[in-house]
Amino acid sequence: MNALHQYLVDTYRAARLGEPMPPAPGTHDVTVLRAVRDRRRFERVVAGRPARGGLRTALRRRLRSRSC
Repeated sequence: MNALHQYLVDTYRAARLGEPMPPAPGTHDVTVLRAVRDRRRFERVVAGRPARGGLRTALRRRLRSRSC
């Protein structure tokens, strides 16, 4: 059973029992991704590293080491 099937079963159950409908699959995906990004930035600051540019710096370092 995938997420859509589970959502349909939960919606049917909620309608039968008079409960509130569950959120559709994928409704909060952007919110979760933003929270993960913010958490990673926070952890970088607490560790004393720059909060931004970590990926580019790592890629640049990696590409420089391969060219030598």
